Amino acid sequence: MIVGVLGGGQLGQMLALAGIPLGMRFRFFEPAEESCVDGIGERVRAGYDDLDALGRFAEGLDVVTYEFENVPVAAVEYLATLVPHVYPPAGALAVAQDRLTEKTFLEAQGVPCPPFAAVSSEAELREAAARLGLPAVLKTRRFGYDGKGQVVLRAEADLEGAWEAGGGAPSILERFVPFEREASILAVRGRDGDIACYPLVENRHREGILRLSVAPGPHLDAGLQAEAERHARAVLEALGYVGVLAIEFFVEGGRLLANEMAPRVHNSGHWTIEGAATSQFENHLRAVLGLPLGSTAAVGWSAMLNLIGALPDLDAVYRMPDAHVHLYGKSERPGRKLGHVTVRASGAEALSARVTPLGAAGFEVGLTPR
Repeated sequence: MIVGVLGGGQLGQMLALAGIPLGMRFRFFEPAEESCVDGIGERVRAGYDDLDALGRFAEGLDVVTYEFENVPVAAVEYLATLVPHVYPPAGALAVAQDRLTEKTFLEAQGVPCPPFAAVSSEAELREAAARLGLPAVLKTRRFGYDGKGQVVLRAEADLEGAWEAGGGAPSILERFVPFEREASILAVRGRDGDIACYPLVENRHREGILRLSVAPGPHLDAGLQAEAERHARAVLEALGYVGVLAIEFFVEGGRLLANEMAPRVHNSGHWTIEGAATSQFENHLRAVLGLPLGSTAAVGWSAMLNLIGALPDLDAVYRMPDAHVHLYGKSERPGRKLGHVTVRASGAEALSARVTPLGAAGFEVGLTPR
């Protein structure tokens, strides 16, 4: 089986590392000069608008998937004319690439979202702020990732110059959510419609970038798990989705409000490599290739800590039982995801006892089980 992957970042790297032991081969399409997947499989280096290169990429592939959501929809649609199976479907990608389309779609499936309004001018911004109230968040409709394209408006004075600060691009204004915590659900749907969900994950972000995930979420009860699974199933079925999908939520007043969805394997699911019976990466591959899905059950408790910008001293992790280091082969740069560490334990208290001391070694450990 030959799997084609659009994108050559760390998610593509981890997809290949999950599939190679199953006898899969990989070919990547990545425009950048260097990538995380170099040496793992073939790579076609060209722009996504290069139809000849896309044609070379497609030759002999059993399936095409993608590892980030800013792949041009037109490229995915073109590949669907050349390769028998392209998953997730282009329609899911189109929904996720536009925040207004995404929020409108989610609400149509019964998934609650924070109040929002479309904004295409400074006048509309002021009108929306008056209607929704402040604080609020101005978000560009497209190309937002890891906190990019967002401006928080806390008071009336912040409206002055906010439209220009946001780049004057089509946007949405969204009511600021004073959440108690952040969570995400990862779900996978196979070609046959079979759906499996992972335990709800508790997340901590700073500067818009995920820093820490704990699974199962220590403060997320069975009712929230059932609610998240219900929302995920509705989205997967409405899209005719195949593969892994992530939905990020705010938890406010004991209820879930959808922040955004990602039509791909997701950073908050990296813990599944060591912490679940079947990783999100293997299950994504199983789904897109039409294989039976694997168990999504957690194996004990896991904490996943992202390594952002610069690498801390990893000696403490290497000495820790049931701790696992993943480095992506990237050079250090502010805000860049260089790798992650997963720590596993048999229970919540044991996990906390292992994770908390890592703060002294430069890790962000502000979210640990209680």
